Amino acid sequence: MKLAAIVLILLASGQVAQAQHAGHDSTKAQKDSAFHAMQNRGQVVMGVDQYTSVHKFEDLPDGGRIELQRDVDDTAGVRIIREHFREIAESIKNGDFRAPGLVHATDVPGVDVIMANRKDLYVVIRNLPRGGEMRLTTKNPAVVKAIHDFLAFQRTEHRTEPGHQH
Repeated sequence: MKLAAIVLILLASGQVAQAQHAGHDSTKAQKDSAFHAMQNRGQVVMGVDQYTSVHKFEDLPDGGRIELQRDVDDTAGVRIIREHFREIAESIKNGDFRAPGLVHATDVPGVDVIMANRKDLYVVIRNLPRGGEMRLTTKNPAVVKAIHDFLAFQRTEHRTEPGHQH
């Protein structure tokens, strides 16, 4: 069911891209349309409205931290975020970390290195008042760099700054 919804969102994103290539949008509108399409894919993959959720992507000396919380009290949304983080941790453990590529509709920097060295990665999930956080830690310098590359891409795509809200 979730996969079918992702496919529909991806198809809709393709229609937006076709209209843009036809010259119907300015550069700013294209960027906004691409951002909107990414937000929609994120909602499908993560299960919560991306516009009413706060992302933080923080580099740390031994890896990084990802935080996702709802802007408002939303018991169901909080549960979905926490479940999503548990699913991501399990997918990393199993070497199947496709979610970022689905959300961003592209290869995400750092993912290949993280997956190739996942045995060196320690993932910790922690509940936060309106969502959760995922800590990715390692002693492997190549994986730390890959995590930082991954988080830098996320900050750019989600239009956030290190440790700041979106």
